Amino acid sequence: MERPKYSRVILKLSGEALAGELGYGISSEVIAAVAEQLVEIRRRGVELAVVVGGGNIWRGAVGSAKGMDRATADYMGMLATVLNALALQDAIEKLGVSTRVQTAIEMREVAEPYIRRKAITHLEKGYIVIFAAGTGNPYFSTDTTAALRGAEIGAEIILKATQVDGVYDSDPRKNPDAIRYTELSYIDVLQQNLGIMDATATSLSMVNNIPILVFSLEDVNNISRAALGEDIGTYVRRDTK
Repeated sequence: MERPKYSRVILKLSGEALAGELGYGISSEVIAAVAEQLVEIRRRGVELAVVVGGGNIWRGAVGSAKGMDRATADYMGMLATVLNALALQDAIEKLGVSTRVQTAIEMREVAEPYIRRKAITHLEKGYIVIFAAGTGNPYFSTDTTAALRGAEIGAEIILKATQVDGVYDSDPRKNPDAIRYTELSYIDVLQQNLGIMDATATSLSMVNNIPILVFSLEDVNNISRAALGEDIGTYVRRDTK
């Protein structure tokens, strides 16, 4: 069996990805398929943390655009991520792997509060740790959460599962001639405003020198391929030369 490239990774899953073809809500089929991949990664010896978004249920930016107070809209989005985290936890544990959900907003009846040392201990014990409720602060995305938690737990790479198979110079869903990059530097992403992660998340990854791998979740098997170090998607790092 091939030896995994990484020993500890953090995976960023968008809420939209968990909706599947429905486009909203939680798809039990998608959750089950993702859970199988996460369990496979864990059983191959990779310590795994997951950050989940909430866009399949609520997006704070949309609520704000419609006149809602931005902080209130963002807090609602944080609660949506908790719903996704609990659904993912249930699916993983049905496959026999222990998990812990940690939330940035305290809600002890359903999850642990985020404590860095406890998160690391859980990973070392073989649990899959799911981070929910973003950073606990409005105005910060779950991409920023992934960059922050990744730095805190010492992740070797951020795996960002998206709806396209990497980073392009323009939207491939609108431009059939869009060119896909295989490698980029953090500076390239920021200067060209490529939008794979927001500027805060990209800058935080750059400061802490945590590479980012952007890949498609259209094939759910890509999660394990990415975590095990296969050459897929677009690799973002400090220097591509």
